[in-house]
Amino acid sequence: MASQLTVRLPDDLDREVAKAARRLRLKRSDIVRLALVQYLREPNIREDQAPYERVKHLIGSVRSGIADLGSSHREHLVERIRRRG
Repeated sequence: MASQLTVRLPDDLDREVAKAARRLRLKRSDIVRLALVQYLREPNIREDQAPYERVKHLIGSVRSGIADLGSSHREHLVERIRRRG
């Protein structure tokens, strides 16, 4: 059996939901339902996970071009600040 839930939305969020509903030709309730399903099933945003678990998919995804940045980050930062100042 389906249950009913009443939710109050701030005006700006309500406008975004309505806009998405028009764009996708769905009911506003469908948009909210889809958003809840995605939120609850998305493993990277669950609060019961350790911070590392939330961001581990990002580790190594950005390259700085500096080979020893991990071990010499302070020296690189100081040098960069000196060049700007």
